[in-house]
Amino acid sequence: MLNFEFKNPTKILFGKGEIAKISREIPKDAKILMIYGGGSIKNNGVYDQVKEALKDHDLYEFGGVPANPEYEVLLNALSFIKEKNINYLLAVGGGSVIDGTKFLSAAANYTGEPWDILRNSVRTFEGEGMPFGSILTLPATGSEMNSGYVISRRETNEKLSSGGPGLFPQFSVLDPEVIRTIPKNQIVNGITDAYTHVLEQYMTAPSSADLQERIAESILISLQETAPKVLADDFDYDAAGNFMWCCTMALNGLIQKGVITDWAVHAMGHELTAYFGIDHARTLAVIAPSHYRYNFETKKGKLAQYAERVWGIKDGTVEEKAELGIKKMEEFFHSLNIKTKLSEYTGDYKGTAERVEKAFTDRKWSGLGEYKKLTPQDAYKIVEMSY
Repeated sequence: MLNFEFKNPTKILFGKGEIAKISREIPKDAKILMIYGGGSIKNNGVYDQVKEALKDHDLYEFGGVPANPEYEVLLNALSFIKEKNINYLLAVGGGSVIDGTKFLSAAANYTGEPWDILRNSVRTFEGEGMPFGSILTLPATGSEMNSGYVISRRETNEKLSSGGPGLFPQFSVLDPEVIRTIPKNQIVNGITDAYTHVLEQYMTAPSSADLQERIAESILISLQETAPKVLADDFDYDAAGNFMWCCTMALNGLIQKGVITDWAVHAMGHELTAYFGIDHARTLAVIAPSHYRYNFETKKGKLAQYAERVWGIKDGTVEEKAELGIKKMEEFFHSLNIKTKLSEYTGDYKGTAERVEKAFTDRKWSGLGEYKKLTPQDAYKIVEMSY
């Protein structure tokens, strides 16, 4: 097991009715900006619960943060924060809203050009960001219990990430009841996103960190078994709770400690979202199978372990089990009605591999993956295999 440090200061309030407790978590004298997306919180009851819980607080609102949080929109929110002297942020939404709020937390006290935070991967340390909490309405990204974020900039077709130990939410509310009103395609995205988050931290090489590997495998199995239950017509609170907690546990930092991690799938997937506007989770399902096939020799040991422990495949050589592992992963995505080829999303896919290679070269991303050896030329081949 590799050396590691682990600290996750986010307090989780899990369960039905927990939104009512947020008044205890935010200072009474705070000037709060509630940040949300397209307004679904006004239809599912969450907005009213927040307003009631914070009726004795000084509360302002900023809505309209889109999926793949857009830089220009967030600049408007940043101006509002400074105009109103806001000193506490409350994200009410899914990963995009929470990511956008993390960026605002980082940018609120930053003296340079805000985009430089992302362009230069400026980390925000404890005490540097504006304090914030979150109320999760769409399980997927794990942003409610981690310190990373991703922001899109339509003007330049970029999607970049940053983070730092100063960007953990102080608290996050996880109420499974919100899943009652989430459209099925968004639930599917959440399952796929969380599943791929685990793969990025797991699908590297066999390690001696047995507990982390077993936890990762249990999250994958739980997502596989929970998927049909949360996608059924009848709402199942217990299944919703398992789904929500799986998404959080998939990316709260626990399973990546003591092991090597990959994240090249995300790097390539972000480009597809930036170019074509394809849902983030679906770009991951496009890239992952090709990535594992392209890097088969270095990943076959873990692919075989995945096939054995997650899918119960006991027979065959390491290579045969590894190949079946990739096949079972694709079949799982297909069972969710997730397509795994770029050409199934857009007819304008030709030249995409060249665009990705150029983008990675321009950013000097010459060493991605768990061994820091994946080059822009490798990315070209992987993306081309994904057509």
